[in-house]
Amino acid sequence: MGDTQRALGDFLRARRGRVTPEHAGITGGRRRRVRGLRREELAQLAGISVDYYVRLEQGRATRPSAEVLDALARALGLDAAERAHLVTLADVRRGPVPGLPVSPLLRRMLDSLTGFPAFATNPRVDVVAWNALGAELLGGLGEPGRRDPNNARFLFLDPASRDVFPDWEPRAAEAVGQLRVAAGRHPDDTELAALIGELAGRSTEFRRIWDSGEVVMCEAGRKRLRHPVAGLLTLDFETLHVPAAPGETGLVVHVFSAPEGSGEARALARLAETVSSGR
Repeated sequence: MGDTQRALGDFLRARRGRVTPEHAGITGGRRRRVRGLRREELAQLAGISVDYYVRLEQGRATRPSAEVLDALARALGLDAAERAHLVTLADVRRGPVPGLPVSPLLRRMLDSLTGFPAFATNPRVDVVAWNALGAELLGGLGEPGRRDPNNARFLFLDPASRDVFPDWEPRAAEAVGQLRVAAGRHPDDTELAALIGELAGRSTEFRRIWDSGEVVMCEAGRKRLRHPVAGLLTLDFETLHVPAAPGETGLVVHVFSAPEGSGEARALARLAETVSSGR
C-alpha cells in the first residue's frame, strides 16, 4: 500500500498479462512462455525504450510523462477507469481518505426518496448513510449486527451476501475494483490498508480478484437483488458523486429504481409500504 512505485509496476504487469499478442497485432515468433505481452513487445507498441519500461515495472523510474502514460494506456487497451487509475498511480495524491461527513441535506435527500432504495458509500466502501428502503433491500443495514456496513466485508466474509446479490461475482469484482482505485489515490491510508489486508488474509476469493488488477468506477446500469419478501428484482441504478473537495473523491450515492408499471416497481412499492409500516 505505501509503495506507490511498486503499485504502478504491479498494475502495468497485470494489464500486460491481459493483452493477447493477437489482439495487439503480434503474430508468429518463438514459443511463448509468458501470459500476454512480453515487456519488449509492450515497450515497442508504446514507443518507449525497453529499459525505461522495465524500470517502470520495477519501480525504479518515477513520474512518467503524460505522453508516456497515454501511449501505455493505448497499447494496453485501458478503459477510462483504468486510464484514470494509471495516472493516479503515476502521480499519486498522498494522505488518508479525507473525512467525509454526511451532511444533513444529504440525509434529508435520501429520506425523501421513499420509493427509491438509496445509500451512500465512502472510498473504503463503507455504507455511511441510507434510506429505509435501501437499508432493507441491501440486507438489513439499519439493524445493528444484521450485516457489516462495509460492502467489501459483507461480500467476502458473509455468506448472506450471495442471497442478496445473486450475481455475486461481478458485485465482488466491483467492490475490489473500487478499493483498488481508493488504494491508488490514498496509499498512506492505514484504515484502508488494514481493510485490504484483512480481506486478503481471510478470503481466497478476494485475493484472486485483487491479483487480477481489476479497476472499477461506479457508474450506472442494472443489477439484480434478492429480498425474502420482494423476491428477485432487476433494478436500474445510478450513481451520484458528492466531492469531498475539488479534485478529490468523496461520497458516492447509489439510487435504484424500476420502470413505472413493471413488476419490479410494484414489488418495490409493496416493500416500501411494509418498511414504512414497520411490519
